[in-house]
Amino acid sequence: MLAYTILLALVTISLFALEDNPAKAIMSLLNIGILIVPLVSSIFCTIYLYNSAEFIELLVAQPIRRSRLLWGVYLGMITALLIALLAGIGLPLLLLHPAATSLNLFFISCSLTIVFASLATLSAVLTRDKAKGIGLCLLLWFYFTFIFDGLVLLVLFQFADYPLDTAMIGMSMLNPIDMARIGMLLQLDISAMMGLTGALFQDFFGTGTGFFLIVLVMIVWMAFPILLAVRRFNHKDL
Repeated sequence: MLAYTILLALVTISLFALEDNPAKAIMSLLNIGILIVPLVSSIFCTIYLYNSAEFIELLVAQPIRRSRLLWGVYLGMITALLIALLAGIGLPLLLLHPAATSLNLFFISCSLTIVFASLATLSAVLTRDKAKGIGLCLLLWFYFTFIFDGLVLLVLFQFADYPLDTAMIGMSMLNPIDMARIGMLLQLDISAMMGLTGALFQDFFGTGTGFFLIVLVMIVWMAFPILLAVRRFNHKDL
């Protein structure tokens, strides 16, 4: 965690030192953050859960409800990750560029942390094998970061003769990283960098309504995996 915090702080400070335009530094930090933050959150939570498996099994034998136990472990993990984000990104942004866009970037990073911590918890609950669990987390990260956008482009090319505006908005909601990126770009109001789905969000809903919709989608992404993990953990044979 300390290395993660130092890395985030060094990246944040370096970008603002190299860029004269704060908006460009924010964009660069966003592009780096949507790669590093989900990856570290996934790996940290998965490894922690598997390394604590024997201790968790010991606690399950005690008169403690399984749901409360898993919630406690989960909240502990995301608290550690969010503190690292606060020290690595939040405080440097507050000192170097105290503006609304910096606050939005920090909260978007926090939301991605919670989303991928939830997905990592679900992966660890679904499989007992450590290698499979870590592999599943890395596969999910790789899919949401790289493969998903390629699939969207494939659909666009294959069905270029059909109106796909609404479908593109729906497809983008299936990727929390895309939602985070579009949410930040809506706040920056940089239409040239939004891409197709970002421009569609702005055209269909406007900046305010579009951002509110993105917040709702991110809340679903944060809640659904961990609720599913708790349900599965309650009925899992340990």
